[in-house]
Amino acid sequence: MNFGRMIRKLLGHNLGSCSLEELQEIDNQLERSLNNIRSRKAQLYKDEIAKLQAKEKRLLEENERLCEKMGLKQRHEKGKEIGSSSQSTQSSEVVTELFIGLPTTRNAS
Repeated sequence: MNFGRMIRKLLGHNLGSCSLEELQEIDNQLERSLNNIRSRKAQLYKDEIAKLQAKEKRLLEENERLCEKMGLKQRHEKGKEIGSSSQSTQSSEVVTELFIGLPTTRNAS
C-alpha cells in the first residue's frame, strides 16, 4: 500500500475496499499512534508541572525575602500564606444596643 493511500485509510477514508486483516492492521497502527501521542502529552504535562512548581518555589522565596526586608513576619501553613501585609492596622468599632422584650411606649405629656 502506498503512503498516500495508507494516510487516507488511517484517516478513515476509502475503507470499503479493505479486508478484515487490513482493518485490523490499521486499528493496531492507530492504537500505537494514540499511545505515542498520549505518552508525549503526559510528558509535556509533567514538564510543565515541574516548571510551575519551580516558579512557585522561587516566588515564595522572593516573597519571604521581600517581607523580611520590610520587617514583616509571615506565617505559612501547608505552603500557603496566611494574612496579608497590605492590611491596615486600624480598626473601627461599631456600637449597637440590643433590647430584648416589648418596646416601651412614651407617654405624651
